[in-house]
Amino acid sequence: QVQLVESGGGLVQTGGSLRLACAASGSTFKIHAMGWYRQALGKERELVAAISNGGSTNYADSVKGRFTISRDNAKNTLYLQMNDLKPEDTAVYFCNADWYSVLIGTTRSWGQGTQVTVSS
Repeated sequence: QVQLVESGGGLVQTGGSLRLACAASGSTFKIHAMGWYRQALGKERELVAAISNGGSTNYADSVKGRFTISRDNAKNTLYLQMNDLKPEDTAVYFCNADWYSVLIGTTRSWGQGTQVTVSS
């Protein structure tokens, strides 16, 4: 199994920055991709950014040029650097890991989420 714990959320003013971290534990070598999702009040959960084991990345159009996803493989930690934050970035941010199960193939793990609030 893979377990994920997010940290780094908080309250920030418009234009400010935050850095989220996601610590992975368990069978971390089974992970083949990780990402960040967010869910705002009354909205569906959406992909913010993702990174594969090969290092390829993709971003939601709404965060391109402002957010950067990265990883520290030695520490099994995923990061999301968020700059120029806007009120519409307010949401609970969730870390995700896709990993391989012998029984059922690709399996998804989720963290508990961390709240990001951007004041207008």
